[in-house]
Amino acid sequence: MTGGTEYPADASDPDVETTIAGELLDQALAERRALVQLCVYALDRARSSGVVERLEEGLAGIGVTALRPDGERFDPSVHEAGGTVPTDDTALVGVVAETELVGFVDRGRPLRAPIVTVYTTR
Repeated sequence: MTGGTEYPADASDPDVETTIAGELLDQALAERRALVQLCVYALDRARSSGVVERLEEGLAGIGVTALRPDGERFDPSVHEAGGTVPTDDTALVGVVAETELVGFVDRGRPLRAPIVTVYTTR
């Protein structure tokens, strides 16, 4: 080009297309994260079991799974202990008695650990 005039990049240039596609993907992923967080927020406050079920189904449809580890062995790397309940049954010691707050994973990536009540020795 003469005279120092610069022309805008050609949108059909593969490098420009790659940059635009990357920006759109980043934006879509950020918007998805925001919508997932909004759904989790709404789910936490839902009073209707039908609404909770529908939100969980919708989230599962995009790869976000609810975690309710009732009956599973307590694992501090996956669960957060919110409380304990005493038991005389030694087989139950260290088992999740109840999920207080549902946890979530997004395609295997933790979003929020479930908060649980764990059986302990009386």
